[in-house]
Amino acid sequence: MAEPYKVGAVIVAALEQAGPGLTGQWRITEPFRRSGLAEALLNSLVNPNPLTRAAAARLCGALRLTGSVMWLADLVQDKNPKVRDAAIRALGLVGGRRSVEALMSAADKIPTHRLAIALSMAASDLDIEALMRQPDSEKAAVVTVLACGLRRDTLRVPPLLGIAHDRRWPKAVRIAACKSLGMIADPTSADGLRTLVQREQDADVKQAAMRAQRRLGVPAKPEPA
Repeated sequence: MAEPYKVGAVIVAALEQAGPGLTGQWRITEPFRRSGLAEALLNSLVNPNPLTRAAAARLCGALRLTGSVMWLADLVQDKNPKVRDAAIRALGLVGGRRSVEALMSAADKIPTHRLAIALSMAASDLDIEALMRQPDSEKAAVVTVLACGLRRDTLRVPPLLGIAHDRRWPKAVRIAACKSLGMIADPTSADGLRTLVQREQDADVKQAAMRAQRRLGVPAKPEPA
């Protein structure tokens, strides 16, 4: 608890090295559970000391303690900014449907970039698909689209191009789609971005598309006379 970020980083690295399988992760996390540390961490999430709450949140996230999600969701509303940030990061690390729901239910209270990063870590492909299909708000749509870019999700290139071109979407969402296409930098998006640059009337969306083009390393063709 005295060095939650260093300890958490070691645990996260070990889990990543263990791979996506449950067996490898179980071997790393089970000793913590057997020792009673997991229960102690859950109790520390409601400690009066904000530094203790933040440390516990960090370690719960590193250990991917699914039982901590309901408490972490409460800590997203904490008065202390360090506790809030630790809880948001922890929900991203724990992942799963409940973490996604906790993050999105507090979308209005979380900075867009911080929420997009946490969502990119927490959400499954099915979660992303559902959020893209029926976002609860403009901000929810923006962070979901940005999460696709942060995940380098090449499977989302066609729907992202569709959003970028579709003027029925709010401008902020279309710009976010262009940013994500730039982050993914898949060559298959080059033609769609070129068309958007040539035909788009909104200057901000056009600029976002041009920046995405540059990320692809494809020079923009001159607009037709």
